[in-house]
Amino acid sequence: MFDELTLDRLIAIERLWQAMFGKRVPPDPRLTPQRRHRARLMLRVFDARLASASYRKIAEQIFPNLKHDAATWVESPVRITIARLVRDGMSYVRGGYRTLLRRPRRSR
Repeated sequence: MFDELTLDRLIAIERLWQAMFGKRVPPDPRLTPQRRHRARLMLRVFDARLASASYRKIAEQIFPNLKHDAATWVESPVRITIARLVRDGMSYVRGGYRTLLRRPRRSR
């Protein structure tokens, strides 16, 4: 009857209840602001890749204040960051988004 996801389910039910009755829905405690921001970035980058944008074009949009020239692009940490965001966004779209619904847990 009770398992490790019980608390997550109760939080979801409480938030749904508040939304249904027009009450203020509190921020989801399962997502830190950093995780929420990264999830948005992953989906933006994934959508751009689906539209056939290059990694450099995506980097220009996501990180407009950084230099993205061809000479330094190969070794750029921004390129690696964009590649990771694409990879992780792809895993979210393939079903990994469910991990957002779980509280972070420490491995034992």
